[in-house]
Amino acid sequence: MPAIGIDLGTTYSCVAVVKNGKVEIIANDRGNRVTPSIVSFTENQRLIGDAAKDGASQNYKNTIYQAKRLMGRPYSDDTVQSDIKHWPFEVIDKERKPYFKVQYKNETKTFCPEEIGSMVLTSMRETAEAFIGQKIEEAVITVPAYFTDAQRKATKDAGEIAGLKVLELINEPTAAAIAYGLDQFSEDMRKILIFDLGGGTFDVTVATIKDRVIDVIATGGNTHLGGEDFDNRMAEHCAAIFLKKHGIPIYSNTRAMSKLRRACEHSKRTLSSSTNDNVVVEALAEGIDFSAPITRAKFDDLNSDLFDQTIEVVEKTLLDAKLRVDQIDEIVLVGGSTRLPRIRELLEELFEGKELRRTINPDEAVAHGAAAYASNLCEDVSDGIEQFTIRDVTPLSLGMESCGRDMVTFIPRNTNIPTRVHQDTWTTTKDHQTSILFKVFEGERAATKDNNILGSFVINDIPPEPRGVPKFSISFDIDASGILTVHAYQRSTGLQNSITIENDKGRLDAIMINRMKAEAEVFKQADEEWKAQSQARHKLEDYVYAVKKSIRSRKFVARYSEEERQKILKKCSDSLNWLEIHTNAAKGEIEAWRKDIKREYDRYQLL
Repeated sequence: MPAIGIDLGTTYSCVAVVKNGKVEIIANDRGNRVTPSIVSFTENQRLIGDAAKDGASQNYKNTIYQAKRLMGRPYSDDTVQSDIKHWPFEVIDKERKPYFKVQYKNETKTFCPEEIGSMVLTSMRETAEAFIGQKIEEAVITVPAYFTDAQRKATKDAGEIAGLKVLELINEPTAAAIAYGLDQFSEDMRKILIFDLGGGTFDVTVATIKDRVIDVIATGGNTHLGGEDFDNRMAEHCAAIFLKKHGIPIYSNTRAMSKLRRACEHSKRTLSSSTNDNVVVEALAEGIDFSAPITRAKFDDLNSDLFDQTIEVVEKTLLDAKLRVDQIDEIVLVGGSTRLPRIRELLEELFEGKELRRTINPDEAVAHGAAAYASNLCEDVSDGIEQFTIRDVTPLSLGMESCGRDMVTFIPRNTNIPTRVHQDTWTTTKDHQTSILFKVFEGERAATKDNNILGSFVINDIPPEPRGVPKFSISFDIDASGILTVHAYQRSTGLQNSITIENDKGRLDAIMINRMKAEAEVFKQADEEWKAQSQARHKLEDYVYAVKKSIRSRKFVARYSEEERQKILKKCSDSLNWLEIHTNAAKGEIEAWRKDIKREYDRYQLL
């Protein structure tokens, strides 16, 4: 049974599989090789991908996008609060986690980001199943290299809810390096830099490729920087123009800003190949149309600080890798936002005119590499895909809090994973302590208050002794997916405890995942029922219109009277009126109507 590779993107997702010895990017039911990461809920059905995007302007309050930005984050997170201001749909605080609130089938429903992500993953899986012709149960899913432990676990939860066994999570730029390296392996070592700028996240990875081994040296990035941020800057600029022209503020008008952002995204794409464009929105607010020219130079100026941030990350990552710009052999561009001319100009300036590699499709490279890696993990290797090895790194330093304030690093950033680090010197800080709290952090600052807490756990019933006497063995384990487990053990008493960094960051527990999996099955059944109902409606409509067409034929006119013709026309009209009124009629009811009409028409031998 084949395993698939899925690039679960902020704005678009992509799925691939190894078939007949080569990686195949799989097109969806509309023939598109990438699918919008959008889920929409209506009075009748749930839509995913292109269909959800098509109806977003009319159903903006119930159309969810960019859910990936919220996965693994608490509701109080500053980035969550910042994003909420830009979105037309409602995000609420539920058990300290962000939840999307929508109206579905005339009921109020709430979904966590992992559930929305699972719906997109399910769509990707079904697309692959239709292409391969068999059930898919295993997948490699990609994540931004700078995703935190909590965000990685949230992604794994989304895969589990979607009914997938996640073989591994793999960093997006590492997957792109695989895609690039599949045809580039040689005995000579080459140093490559993967610049991955997508719709919502940004990663830079420096790696070496030699003898079918990909070694990641260093990685850096920003999990909250991408094309969506560039769109927002342009939208805010256009909103200011609208306010100046018409005196109408639209910043808090979620529908207007949503329409404006979509128009700005379209103009951004145009500006990648043209030096100017017009941002046009019909009836932006209070029935007033909006049109404003935008030049590439103005767009670059609006986003200059964000563009500069990407170069700063490149420079920092090179510093971590202990490499100069002239020591990089290849610069590989990944992600749709690398099509922006200014981004390419800045990279060419930094690397002194060195050619930027665009031999792989920036939208498909990540899924391509993930599928090849999934094939390796399943040992599903054929003539076209040979075995290769990847050695990735952890993006952030990991450690524990000491003395209630200091960060003690156990695993420095850019350490190869999987890895295990062990220390025997941890002890108490007060006399006669009978319990000890272990707090786990990630980050690069000396003070824990400036870093990100991953979780905590306690060991109780410690025999009271002077401070510094009880000794604890601490181990930090990171698996191939970059997920951390911390274990503490007191050898003298046998007391021990561990944490896989779940509860404090709001990871879904087994009960919640099972509930969501059950709900996903309910959604699947409802979607299938809706499709069956739609097909039955189409069949009835097609039959009625075919009958109407046949009674206009010379053959019918010659054999039957006008009275008979009007009788049939009335029956046709009644059928279509019934369909229009009974929009939620079940498949069985619709088929009963078709059979009834067919029985009556068969005697005329119309069809």
